[in-house]
Amino acid sequence: MMVLRATHELHKRRFSRNLGVALMLVALIGIVFGLTVVKIKRGDPMQAFDHVVRPEMASGEVYQ
Repeated sequence: MMVLRATHELHKRRFSRNLGVALMLVALIGIVFGLTVVKIKRGDPMQAFDHVVRPEMASGEVYQ
């Protein structure tokens, strides 16, 4: 028969540290998701950097 033991103090500290890391991870995911939603709703041009010069993105410089 297994006997349930009381939780050791080390496990309590480890749990609180893990909970803190989990909350920080959820906060980071929330920030990235929120920024993505705002960018999509604003309708900013969503062009990726593909190593090709595009005239609409040039800042008045002349390319040869």
